[in-house]
Amino acid sequence: MVGRRIGQYLKDNGIKQSFVAEKVGISNSKISDICNKDLSLDCILYYKICKVLGVSLEKFLEGEE
Repeated sequence: MVGRRIGQYLKDNGIKQSFVAEKVGISNSKISDICNKDLSLDCILYYKICKVLGVSLEKFLEGEE
């Protein structure tokens, strides 16, 4: 769910996936998979994405168990 929440945040805020991918140092296809297929990632990559977005990881973890 975290990946889909990040994807929705990007969409809602007009942020391109390619921008995030470049800043984080991952491929465009990887960020697309994260946002659309909700890949399970390690917390460090989620943290890096959140840092680029300027939001806390907790924002996307709300409701996760």
